[in-house]
Amino acid sequence: MALIIEPMTERDVEAVARLRVAAFFEGSTRTPDEDAAGLRTLLAGDGFETALVARTDDVSVGTCLLVRHELEPAHDLTPWLAGLAVDRDHRNKGIGRALVAAIEAHAASIGVERLYLYTWEARDFYIGLGWVVVESFEQDGHPMLLMARELRL
Repeated sequence: MALIIEPMTERDVEAVARLRVAAFFEGSTRTPDEDAAGLRTLLAGDGFETALVARTDDVSVGTCLLVRHELEPAHDLTPWLAGLAVDRDHRNKGIGRALVAAIEAHAASIGVERLYLYTWEARDFYIGLGWVVVESFEQDGHPMLLMARELRL
């Protein structure tokens, strides 16, 4: 099982949208079509923001984003690692770790010195990757952490 991480293209959008809806929006009204539209907007952007996809055997099994804004209007910081999702059948194989490293490397390559993210459930995962807690707060009545990572340029 060779893992390939590369920029997302149109051929990935539908599969990644289904993966993201299952990971982040289950029980909400967000549809894969709505998520796909958001991904297409990101792909058509100026190139600063990026979407990466992880593939094994030419199947999209994970994704991670670099975006300017996240969870409006919680914090006025930028940029953000966002949307890390790995298919349930492919977890605990290093794919999430590889996606985070790839986003960090991309961000550093374009001059980003500090990257941010929001999480609660995955806090231990990110701490293990060297991210630090900046602030604990509530978002829509749920506990949340703001985390940061200094990048080497």
